[in-house]
Amino acid sequence: MANKSTYSAKNIEVLEGLEPVRKRPGMYIGSTNEQGLHHLVNEVLDNSIDEVVAGHATEVFFHYKKNGSIAIKDNGRGIPIDFHPKFKNKRALEIVLSTLHAGGKFDSNSYKTSGGLHGVGISVVNALSSSLEVIVFKNSKKYSQTYSKGKAKTKIKIEKCKKNEKGTEIIFIPDETIFETTKFSPKKLYDFIKMKAVLVSGTSIDFKIDKELIIDSTPNNEKFLFKNGIADFLDIKSKNTAKLFDKHFAIVKPINDKEKCEIFISFNQNEKSSLISFCNTIETPDGGSHENGLKNGILKAIKLYGQKNQIAKIANISINDLADYSDIVISIFINEPSFEGQTKKRIIMLKLQKQLETIIQNEFLLWLNSNKKITKILIDTLIERSLLRTDLTKIKELERKSFKERHKLPGKLVDCSSKNIEGTELFIVEGDSAGGSAKQARNRELQAILPLRGKILNVFSVSLSKIADNNEIQNLIQSLGCGIGKNFELSKLRYEKIILMTDADVDGSHIATLLITFIYKYMRPIIDNNRLFLAMPPLFKIQHKDKIFYAYDENEKDKIIKKEFLNKVNPTLSRYKGLGEMPADQLKSTTMHPEKRKLLSININQGKKELRETENLFESLMGKKAEYRFKFIQENANFTDQIDI
Repeated sequence: MANKSTYSAKNIEVLEGLEPVRKRPGMYIGSTNEQGLHHLVNEVLDNSIDEVVAGHATEVFFHYKKNGSIAIKDNGRGIPIDFHPKFKNKRALEIVLSTLHAGGKFDSNSYKTSGGLHGVGISVVNALSSSLEVIVFKNSKKYSQTYSKGKAKTKIKIEKCKKNEKGTEIIFIPDETIFETTKFSPKKLYDFIKMKAVLVSGTSIDFKIDKELIIDSTPNNEKFLFKNGIADFLDIKSKNTAKLFDKHFAIVKPINDKEKCEIFISFNQNEKSSLISFCNTIETPDGGSHENGLKNGILKAIKLYGQKNQIAKIANISINDLADYSDIVISIFINEPSFEGQTKKRIIMLKLQKQLETIIQNEFLLWLNSNKKITKILIDTLIERSLLRTDLTKIKELERKSFKERHKLPGKLVDCSSKNIEGTELFIVEGDSAGGSAKQARNRELQAILPLRGKILNVFSVSLSKIADNNEIQNLIQSLGCGIGKNFELSKLRYEKIILMTDADVDGSHIATLLITFIYKYMRPIIDNNRLFLAMPPLFKIQHKDKIFYAYDENEKDKIIKKEFLNKVNPTLSRYKGLGEMPADQLKSTTMHPEKRKLLSININQGKKELRETENLFESLMGKKAEYRFKFIQENANFTDQIDI
C-alpha cells in the first residue's frame, strides 16, 4: 500500500531576500532568454533616465565591455547612502540592492513619473548577476559595494572624490547559470538606448561598446542627443520615405497635473507603417490603453470632420486606413501606471484611455480644421484607401480562382508547353490580329501569347472595384498567376520574362505605358527584379532584290539606305502600320527570336532620390490632375514654330 503524502507547515518553503527572484526569474523579467537578458539593461537604465525626467540629471553613460559587463552611470542625486530608519544598521544603498520592493518609486514626492515603479528593478538585476558593483558619488564621497547573486560580498567602502562628482554607477555581469546566453546584442542595445534619448528630449546618453563585441554595422561609440525629442527622431526616420505631405501632426499636451502625453504622426504615401508606444520611457510593445485612446481619438476626429463638412463616404474609413500608412509615436508620462506584469509590455488603464481619447480627438480635429489643404489630401486619400479595402472582394475571388483553377487560364491566353519557369516568356500583344501573327511566330515550348483588346484601364488613380470589373486586366492577372498588391508573390509568377509587344505608333506606346503603370502599381517586384521588357518591332522594311533590312526609326532608315544602297538604286520601302500586318516569319526574325530581336529592359534606378522622382513622374503623367500633364508637356515637348496641317 502506497504511503500517504503529508502536507504540513514543513512543506511551506520560505524564500528570503532575493531568493524568489533566482528561483523564478521569469516572474520578474519575463524570461531567461535573450529578451530577458536585455531587460536587465532596461531596469538599470530606467533608474538613470528617471533621474533625468525628475530634473536631477542631464547625462547618462553606457558601456558594454569585452569582459561581458555592462556599466551604466548618471550624474543624478545618487542612491541614498544614509542609514534607513527601519534598519538602523544598514544604509539605504544596501537595502535597495538586496531587498525586493524597496525603492524611492513608492514615494510620489521623490518621482512624479517613473519607469521603475515596483521597487524591484535594481534588486532583480542584482539577484540575477554573477557580480554587481554599485558606486554612488555624493557629498564629495564615493560609496561602493560589490555583490554576487544578490548577496553582498563586501561592506560599503567609503572614499573621497571630487566635489562636483555626483550620481550612481552600476556595473554588472549576468549570471550564466540563469540565462540561456549572456551575450548582449549590440544592435538591440543601440536601438533601445537611442530611443531613451529620443523620448526624453535634451538628454545626453554617451553610448559605447568595445569593438571586439560588434559583428555587424552597429556603431561602437555614439553620443545620443535629440533636442526636440520625437520630432527629430521622426524627421531622421522618415527622411527617405515618400510622404503624403511634409507636415506632421504633433502635440505635447498635459493629461492632468504633472502628467503629459506626446504624440507624433507622419503620413506616408505608400503602405509603410510603424506604431511605437511608451510609458515613462518604457516601450509597451503590446500597446494597451494609451494606443487604444490614440486610435479611437483620431478616428472620431476624422469622422466628425467629415460629418460637419458633409463629406460622402467618410463613414467607410477605419483607423487602419491611416495607421497602415503612417509612422506614429505615442509617449506618455504618468504618475502611477498600471502595467500588465513586471515586464511592462502593456498598459491597462481604462480611465487613462478615455482621457487620452478626448484630448487626441479635440487636438486632431483642431489640426484638421487648421490645415485645410493637407486635410483635403488626407481625407481624399483615406476614402480612396477605404474603397480599395472594401472593394477587394472581387480581386480576392479572382486571385482564388487563379490559385485553385490554374488549368482554367483565360481563353485568350495561348500558353507555352514547358512546365519549367526557366526560359519562358509571356508576350502581351495589342489586338487579335497581332496575336494571330505572334501565335504563328512563337516558339511553342517557351513563348506564350496573351492578346489584349484595345487600351486597358489607367489604374494609377482608380479603385480596385473598377480594376476588378475590367476584363483585360482580369485576363492579365490570371495569366501571370502571382496575385496583385498585398497578395503579390513573385515566386508564383508563371513566366521568367514578361514582354510587352505593341505597335510602333502612338497608340502602341500608350498601351505599353498603361501596362507598365499597372505592373508598377500592383506588381512592382516584377520591375524591381528585371522581369519586364519592351519588345522593339521595326517600323520600316527596306528591300531591293535579295537584300532585306529593318529600321526601327526614321534616322536608322536613312542611314541604311545611304550605306547599303549608295543612292544608286531605289529600294522598296514598307512602313508597318501594326504588328498584325507583319508576316509571322518576319515577326519572328525581327521581334521574337531571342538571338535576333531587340528587347528594352524596364527597370527603376533603386537610389532613394530616383525612386521619389519615379513616383512623382507617374503621379504627374498618370494621376488625376491634368494640370500636371500640361506642365510636363510645356517643359519637355519640342515645339516648332510652323506646323503644316
